[in-house]
Amino acid sequence: MLKLVTVMKQGVLVVRLTGELDVCGANEFRAVVDEALEASGAKHILLNMQGVNFIDSSGLGVILGRYRHIAPLGGKILVVHLAPQVQRIFELAGLMKILNIYQSEDQALELL
Repeated sequence: MLKLVTVMKQGVLVVRLTGELDVCGANEFRAVVDEALEASGAKHILLNMQGVNFIDSSGLGVILGRYRHIAPLGGKILVVHLAPQVQRIFELAGLMKILNIYQSEDQALELL
């Protein structure tokens, strides 16, 4: 089961995820993030993946979809606390080319 918490930090939408970002959680992720983007006007998304140990193609798809939504606005997706097995899936899917990986939320926000 996926749990999401969204907060704004320095004009960036921070999404803290716990659980599995799979077919069951993908629709909730899409709805929550899209609503938060619209309400906040943020153009960058920071995904804190500290509690995520599994992602499938549905999870990859919703992340890619959010990227396609913000990229034309000059937005970026920043990712922190990526588990090695999830990073490997990102690499195999080619997402590492469009994501910016950092060690912590503070580091990601400093370097944005």
